[in-house]
Amino acid sequence: MRLLLSVLCLSLAISGMAQDRPKPDTLEIGGVTIIRDNDPGAFAASPKKGFLKRLSSRTNPKKVRTQWGIVDIGFSNFVDNTDYSSTEAQEYATPAVNGDWMSLRPFKSRNVNIWVVTQQVSIINNYVNFNYGIGLELNNYHYKQPIRYQLQKATVENAPALSYDGTFGRTYKKNKLAADYLTVPLMLNFNLTPHNLYAVELSAGMSVGYLYSARNKYINSDEGKAKSRGDFDIRPWKLSYIAEVNLGIIRLYGSYAFKSMYLRGLDITPYNFGVRIKPMEVLGKVQTN
Repeated sequence: MRLLLSVLCLSLAISGMAQDRPKPDTLEIGGVTIIRDNDPGAFAASPKKGFLKRLSSRTNPKKVRTQWGIVDIGFSNFVDNTDYSSTEAQEYATPAVNGDWMSLRPFKSRNVNIWVVTQQVSIINNYVNFNYGIGLELNNYHYKQPIRYQLQKATVENAPALSYDGTFGRTYKKNKLAADYLTVPLMLNFNLTPHNLYAVELSAGMSVGYLYSARNKYINSDEGKAKSRGDFDIRPWKLSYIAEVNLGIIRLYGSYAFKSMYLRGLDITPYNFGVRIKPMEVLGKVQTN
């Protein structure tokens, strides 16, 4: 009797478990039986994929890599070591010159570099590489004070190239010096993880730039918008220390000139820093399948 009761209880338990599970629907069409499973877990959705590939993704680097259209977006500034009491400074910018004349608006003074083409050549198994390229280095120095650069006359040696506009009632909305260079960077690159898609790299070297355009552009209350062009005795060649750091997701760059940007009078050494964007590299990290 006990055995019979045990078998009956087990049968009831199995029957209850079977009833808990949704039964499949069946449909016969032209002798073909179609079964639809009502179990919600039978066709679980595949997990969604992220926009970027995983940090653990691997890559097979080439011995020579070419990239086009790299863009730097950052800030321009300078270190001013000028002795404004010296004869040289006063000849360049009149005897009234002082350190406040050259004060910059730091977050408005911007640097944009457009590297038309760059190449990286492996020296030691992609761990040590040589980088080079060519591009445009665009610097904008926005001044707080109403200073003006003046065109130099060939007949007057060491004529003042800079003056202060103290016109009564005149206010300046914008006042900047733009200095643009055609630049060739040369760097030694150290890649700590060459087979990782998100590599960790450090690059350092120098760049050679040629000044192809300089202009003083300003907007004030009564003259409106105006611009003067010239070299303003800016040094035609710019040699700079340069560096780049890649942290896998973000690239940072920086540069610091060897010498003052002026040939005479002012001892002002420019530097730049910001974020580097490599479009081809970014596209290579996008999840495509």
